[in-house]
Amino acid sequence: MSKLDKVKKVAMAKGFAVRENEPLKNYTSFKIGGKAEMMIIATDPQGLQDVLIVCDNEYIPVFVLGRGSNVLVADKGIDGVVIKLEGSFTNMSLVDNDEIFCGAGVSLAKLCNFAYENSLSGLEFAWGIPGSAGGAAYMNAGAYGGEMKDVLVSCTHIDNNQKQGTFIRDDLKLSYRHSVYGENSFIITGMLLKLTKDSPVEIRNRMDEYMAKRKEKQPLDYPSAGSVFKRPRDSYAGALIEQAGLKGKQIGDAAVSQKHCGFIVNKGNATCKDVLELVKYIQDTIEAKNGIRLECEIKPVGKL
Repeated sequence: MSKLDKVKKVAMAKGFAVRENEPLKNYTSFKIGGKAEMMIIATDPQGLQDVLIVCDNEYIPVFVLGRGSNVLVADKGIDGVVIKLEGSFTNMSLVDNDEIFCGAGVSLAKLCNFAYENSLSGLEFAWGIPGSAGGAAYMNAGAYGGEMKDVLVSCTHIDNNQKQGTFIRDDLKLSYRHSVYGENSFIITGMLLKLTKDSPVEIRNRMDEYMAKRKEKQPLDYPSAGSVFKRPRDSYAGALIEQAGLKGKQIGDAAVSQKHCGFIVNKGNATCKDVLELVKYIQDTIEAKNGIRLECEIKPVGKL
């Protein structure tokens, strides 16, 4: 029995769906990427722990894929096991009058709606971000003056020893597009959020306002992975790129958006190679012109 067959056997015994040679472009907002050697749809933490124990024992690499909105999957795909969190990882519940516990697999859209339906404010900034709660916590996602740091109380996880644990507030090391989970390979399984009671009308108005801004300024008509670069000090990546004359710059089917230069869009059949070459071209051009090396916010993964 091969190493992956051992993982498959455990996963199926736990009732998890297993897909081999699964095309990953179907799971990413960029619509780019090769195949996962094996994808496992995990539905509960205990079963996931058991799968991870086998992967660790057999030295099989593991990658957890959220909603695929901030990743760039290699054209040659990802070796080992790709985990998708479904089932109990997509549950949400009110813990207190102003607190929500949600699984890491919950989409931000559903989380924002759940908060709105319970008259809870604090997540309006995330309305329209096409990611998962786990991904948002992992990178401390933010927009329009808000960020996950403002509402996160704690995160539950499975650590490198396949044990369940929790990080609370300062342990999370939340800063601009960063959390402690970027420093380790722990898997976020859920989180507790503390929000503020407010009028549903006011909450909905803010959600609608932010969504209108996204539609006005962002290239939502093309596949992308959101903002490509982190904001440099005292400037904006999109403005620097436009000032450098790179609006519409294209390599293969990867192009700098005509609508917002901070985005790279897939105009048809862009490859990971196209995007990475365009990212480097932009970085080199801006560094030569402005002395600033833009830092990529999108995470390349797989056999690059």
